[in-house]
Amino acid sequence: MDLEAVPGVGAKTADALRSLDDPERALRDGDVARLAEAPGVTPGRAARIARGAIRAEHDDPGGFLATDRAREIHRELLGLLQERTVTDYAAHRLETFYPSATASRIAEARAIATTAMERVPDETVLEALEGVQPLSAPGDVRVRDRCLATTDAEAYAEAQEAIPEVPVEVVDDARDLAELARGYATVVALDESFAGVDVDGDVRVEPTALERPAEVVPERALSFFAANREPLQAAAAVHRAADLEAPLDLDALEAALDRLGEDGEPVGDEELDRLRTALEDLDAAVSTAESVATDHLRDSLRERDVTVEGADLLSLVEQGAGVDSILDRELADEHAEAVQAAREHLVDALDLEGTEADRARRIVPDDPSFPVERDEEALSRLRESLRADAERRAEQRKRELAEDLAGLREDAKALVRAALELDVELAIARFAADFECSMPRFADPALTAEGEPATPPERIGVDEPAEASSDGSGEDAGDDGTDSGTAGWIAIEGGRSPLLEEPTDAVEPVDYAVGGVALLSGVNSGGKTSTLDLVAATVVLAQMGLPVPADDAALTRFEELHYHAKTQGTLDAGAFESTVREFGDLATGGGGALVLVDELESITEPGASAKIVAGVLEALEARGATAIFVSHLAGEIAETATFDVTIDGIQAEGLEDGELVVDRSPRKDHLARSTPELIVEKLAEERGEQFYADLLEKF
Repeated sequence: MDLEAVPGVGAKTADALRSLDDPERALRDGDVARLAEAPGVTPGRAARIARGAIRAEHDDPGGFLATDRAREIHRELLGLLQERTVTDYAAHRLETFYPSATASRIAEARAIATTAMERVPDETVLEALEGVQPLSAPGDVRVRDRCLATTDAEAYAEAQEAIPEVPVEVVDDARDLAELARGYATVVALDESFAGVDVDGDVRVEPTALERPAEVVPERALSFFAANREPLQAAAAVHRAADLEAPLDLDALEAALDRLGEDGEPVGDEELDRLRTALEDLDAAVSTAESVATDHLRDSLRERDVTVEGADLLSLVEQGAGVDSILDRELADEHAEAVQAAREHLVDALDLEGTEADRARRIVPDDPSFPVERDEEALSRLRESLRADAERRAEQRKRELAEDLAGLREDAKALVRAALELDVELAIARFAADFECSMPRFADPALTAEGEPATPPERIGVDEPAEASSDGSGEDAGDDGTDSGTAGWIAIEGGRSPLLEEPTDAVEPVDYAVGGVALLSGVNSGGKTSTLDLVAATVVLAQMGLPVPADDAALTRFEELHYHAKTQGTLDAGAFESTVREFGDLATGGGGALVLVDELESITEPGASAKIVAGVLEALEARGATAIFVSHLAGEIAETATFDVTIDGIQAEGLEDGELVVDRSPRKDHLARSTPELIVEKLAEERGEQFYADLLEKF
């Protein structure tokens, strides 16, 4: 895939994407999280890049949402979907779903949504998802306790490139190798010529080490899993709770993660814990051992009377002897007991064994002294011994753990990716459940799983479209999937607009079907604008490939959606001219479009408005567009138009306690009565006066 061919990706962004492993796959999968790992690419930009890649893949020119109100409808619907996500990833991933006029893209999204509709949101799964997030790349790993050694300059360069995490040293002979062994816990010699060389320290001759970097630097694998320990565990929990098929053995993964600390160090190894604890507690234990010996001697001195004859004392003084000589002479047994107690304490406190215990005993010397003092050299030797043993043990465990985890990296990524994609599906499922949605049926057979296109309801007077080409290209049909001379249509049964503020169960279901051009009349606050919103929402969601808020919906595939909201107040001359130009462009190129207009007559005087709307409708009808115009001038417009305009009406059935009683489903071929007419009719019935009867006859 040519990255720069993706809409919205320039040379700089393409270079950033190339820093990723397999950026083409990330683009194909719409993997927003992976794309956002590229330098300078934010999650929002990653979503736009993914959309661009999808458009490029499906040869989708875009531009379906042709007006501000159409784009606003899409944003509101997308927001409702995103509110039902748990992870940030899913919220951004949903941004890659967009309304398209291209059959292949709609079909692709429908396949995802159809699977999603089968999901049953479960609280346990949703709770587990809270811990899932895209995997992060660990920081650069630097290992200082081991090195690679070679005599060859070419091997030196290869080693630096293959295993940059550890130092690489050039040596001339075994003496240099021995010198390195004194400075590093482990030295890996790359030259076979060193085989059989006997030097102190942990020196390994491994000519093929560069082919097995995970064994030399297990931290490479461990750092990734340590950095992503929690999201991996959460993803495993999601798979268990949702009963998803995992790409790896979850028990094995969790067991390995339990042996790995947050810092990438092995945990749960009793021997390693013992060595590290001994090393950490060494100074404190030695100090306590000194106190044990000193206190023992002090107590012995207090309990005994030591008699030194004058001649002996004089002789000791003349010889320059001090208390040590007196202790050695008079309290040798007590001193030996004190030393033994100190040594036992030290060995027991640090849980030492074997040669470790022997080294520890040398820290408390046999030489008599008061107070008893440590042997610093012996302490240093024990410290270095414990450190070396701990490092060797840790490296051994790291290698074992890395061996278990190294091959799981790609499967671990797939595990998390599946959990994140499940959140996307669950958001769609929750949206569908909350708004009582169903998958819409298209007239285009390329978008119908059963291969049977939807047919228009008889009541809207639209001929059944000819079959579109099976690949959805429209080769045998018009751009909207129908005959080029046949208008599109949409039929909704039990529709409930998700854009209303009322709870779904409080929204009155609406049935409405329209083909070609129609006027929608009705009383104020009767639901005309809500009906337009419902139609717009249904079309936007359907062409996003998503379920729609209706018991049933069927439609043709539209090329564009033009939704013009109600204008507030009469426009001045300049704005009026601009609006007329906009409708002129629409009328000359509106084939395959769905046009929704709310009270266009508000742009100017009522008389002129009726003529303008009639002219626009005539042009749209001639172009084979589908249009719904909400208007209080439906009668006047129909009289002015040169063709039989369909007039549908949202009928108010009367007034109760001053409130309109309205049938929200538009009636076909029916000019709805106005609110003033209903009020006058009510007064005529209540008062029975001729004045009101005469007024009523005016309507």
